Amino acid sequence: MKAAVLALLVLAPVSAAAATADEVYAIYARGDYEQAVRAGEASNSAAGMATAARAVLADDVLRDSPCMPCLQRAESLARQAVALDPHHAFGQVWLAVALGYQARITGAVKARMANTPAQSKTALDQAVHDDPGNAFAVSALGGWHVEVVRGGGSFLAGLAYGASEKEALALFDRAVKLAPDNVAVHYQIGLSLAGFDFRKYQTRIGAEFKAAAASPPRTAYEKKIRERAGELLSLMDSRDAFDTRVRKYQGFPD
Repeated sequence: MKAAVLALLVLAPVSAAAATADEVYAIYARGDYEQAVRAGEASNSAAGMATAARAVLADDVLRDSPCMPCLQRAESLARQAVALDPHHAFGQVWLAVALGYQARITGAVKARMANTPAQSKTALDQAVHDDPGNAFAVSALGGWHVEVVRGGGSFLAGLAYGASEKEALALFDRAVKLAPDNVAVHYQIGLSLAGFDFRKYQTRIGAEFKAAAASPPRTAYEKKIRERAGELLSLMDSRDAFDTRVRKYQGFPD
């Protein structure tokens, strides 16, 4: 009887009003994204708000098509996290990620007009400075370099934003060393390079997807993207299908 009661307590939703940052993360990790948002908001903490933003982003990434209102909601939550504590790295990371996904919907010209690349870089630089061992922050900064070079070419990217392909690769290598068995880190590196230059980085892309597919998922989200990594691996010899799937998973509209 006691065991049954304990099991019910473990499985029961955590009260949003009473949730700690760890409890908010646990709700997110099991895939209850909307509940994680409510609990994160109720926590009124930088960590809780950041996890709420992360939950909205996870839900958006797993949708069949990108959702701008969802990304704007994630941005708002991340900005609240940053306002509560600008040195909490994950608030800055998810702010940059939300802005990056929005830019893929609006397009490069509107993103530049809104100063999105610079805002994202500022957020990621702060995150890496405050938490240099944060593999998500480091890999996201690498992804920022790749996206800016992809969008503007190496010369203009370097001139306008200081972005470089060389720095992206160095950051990706560093992120992998920091988290060698992290599904999300390997997956995002592979996806970023796949959308950048498949021919040049084909071997690295395959290695990152293989590592993602072989790593243990720690969250419901990682379980889903590990499946995506396996799917992309199986499509690498069918370039049209692979490129279409990469573009979809990167959050570009049809």
